[in-house]
Amino acid sequence: MKPNRSRATRLLVPAALFAVIAAGTAACDSDTTSEGTSNSVQTLTPAPAASSPTVSSPTASVSPRTQRSKEASVSADIARIRAEAAKVLAGADGRGNAVKDVSVTGRPVTEGEDFRSALVRVTNPTEEEAFYAVRVEFVDADDKVLDSVVLGFEDVAPGSTVSMQANSRKAAGVTTFPRIAQAERG
Repeated sequence: MKPNRSRATRLLVPAALFAVIAAGTAACDSDTTSEGTSNSVQTLTPAPAASSPTVSSPTASVSPRTQRSKEASVSADIARIRAEAAKVLAGADGRGNAVKDVSVTGRPVTEGEDFRSALVRVTNPTEEEAFYAVRVEFVDADDKVLDSVVLGFEDVAPGSTVSMQANSRKAAGVTTFPRIAQAERG
């Protein structure tokens, strides 16, 4: 047999629930700047400074560093590393001390390509971080060198393998074969 619920009980439960929710909402909406508030309570988004007439969001402000300046910075860094690698290779004996640590794989020729590309991999078998200087030659079927590209691999960790693309515009549109001409670990 079902217990008989009175009309007062049916009205009392929702009213009690409403009172609990209202009390909880009022507690959450309290002033956190008054005495008795814990000092560990911090606002995630600070209020705008009184001296600031306008407030802008971080995404609305323009970064002082544009995409063009980033590209110039990266290009300058690449040029610096390649210049360092060229100096290392100029002082190397013959083909260098790290030819066995380097491999190269040619990329397939695509129609209308602007450059030839090869993937160069360097594995550091030593127990110390090292700089690697590598000269990749792009040769044709008659073994004629069409282009030579110097790459520098900075801070190659012990036991790790890193890779980089060697690109040649001079060898574009011609079937070429990349090879490691020199590799020096510094």
